[in-house]
Amino acid sequence: MIKYPSLLLIASWSTLSAAAPIQPNIIYINADDLGVMDVGFNSPRYNSPNIDQLRAEGMLFTNAYAPSANCAPSRAACLSGQYSPRTGVYTVGNSDRGKAKDRKLIPIKNTTDLGLDNLTIAGALQAGGYKTIHLGKWHVGSDPTQQGFDINIGGDTSGGPYDGGYFSPFSGQMKPFNEQYPKGTHRVDIFADQAIQFMRKHTEEPFFMHMAYYSVHAKLEPVPEFIDKYKDQPGLNAVYASMIEKMDQGIGNILTELEALGLKENTLVLFTSDNGGITKTSKQTPFRSGKGSYFEGGIRAPLVLRWPAQVPPNSTSNTPVIGIDYFPTFLDVANLSIPEGKQLDGVSLLPLLTQTGSIDIRALYWHFPIYLQKYASIEDDSHDALFRTRPGSALRYGKWKLHEYFEDGRIELYDLESDTGERTNLAKTHPEKAAQLKQMLNTWRTATAAPVPTELNPKYRELSLGK
Repeated sequence: MIKYPSLLLIASWSTLSAAAPIQPNIIYINADDLGVMDVGFNSPRYNSPNIDQLRAEGMLFTNAYAPSANCAPSRAACLSGQYSPRTGVYTVGNSDRGKAKDRKLIPIKNTTDLGLDNLTIAGALQAGGYKTIHLGKWHVGSDPTQQGFDINIGGDTSGGPYDGGYFSPFSGQMKPFNEQYPKGTHRVDIFADQAIQFMRKHTEEPFFMHMAYYSVHAKLEPVPEFIDKYKDQPGLNAVYASMIEKMDQGIGNILTELEALGLKENTLVLFTSDNGGITKTSKQTPFRSGKGSYFEGGIRAPLVLRWPAQVPPNSTSNTPVIGIDYFPTFLDVANLSIPEGKQLDGVSLLPLLTQTGSIDIRALYWHFPIYLQKYASIEDDSHDALFRTRPGSALRYGKWKLHEYFEDGRIELYDLESDTGERTNLAKTHPEKAAQLKQMLNTWRTATAAPVPTELNPKYRELSLGK
């Protein structure tokens, strides 16, 4: 098993006065199915010292969101900088999940891939002089090199580690590495080694790295060197915890090499996850539900950005932000303009990062005209025992969160300041606020041409709702 030293040094505040070159390196780390409460700085259950170090050396966003509650639509949105109605990617695979008799509406047909004509952040940075590399999960097409990446390490249509699990040997895109690394080498170690080789080759030019871990997506596989420390902790999935620590170790290996190469000061590192955690594996308390749900537990994400040359250490922003903001942020820090004809729905976070300004208050939106079947029935802590998500939309505006569901027109309004867990529906007691937010949602759906399912399903049987 490949071993690397751990990240040891902490950037000092004095480095912020140094003038930064025009184009920093950018490393975008995207974990898979890692909940907002599944990192050490948010929960003592998990050991993630390198991720915690990023938080100590950078800025934490306490109200950060994924653009969708499951992986492919979230990744398509982040990579394109666009909300899901513009990409057509709403879920993974088919949109008619669950049993037909339980679905009142015919859901909108899903698009599985991000269109090749939709410029990605990698493509924009590549055109701006960056060397680009993708490592790990792609899941929005067959080949990242067709969408802005010079190098692809393991990325294809797969949504999970289905080409051999987390330990070699592998099949598919990872098969070439079977001969390069000993049998039983973990994916995280291969990705770290390949990332390090890439950085060493490009110390004199800006690079963009998309480190898209499969960790901690199912199927869960224990990591031998970490599993024992978690086995006797009640209420904790030891296998899951060992996988988090393994991913954290890989991140530490990359960050250590970044510092050794003298690139730390002028490299922006972003760490986040593609959606909420899976409730039955790791509850996201105080947030409700998890992956696949548009309650907070399904869309809240850990988000830390470190850039020692510009971002004060151990800083915090409470401003609500979302994954579609990454594209304009990366362009801004790279001093690149928005490419002609490219529609971006997010905003640059650079004023927040550098503490030189703010961003206007705005609504954040989610649209899911589809069905997602249950994972664990009532344990999913969603609306009912049959689905994590029924067709609808949601928005957050300030402290308010509105849900609208298309099957019955139901409106739910929550005050996230006093009701983080979204348990008390205020739609009837605050009808004017509910009406205001619903109108905002309607206006946004019109502007983005968001399709709303209206066709009734002839196979539906109302008594099967399980209410």
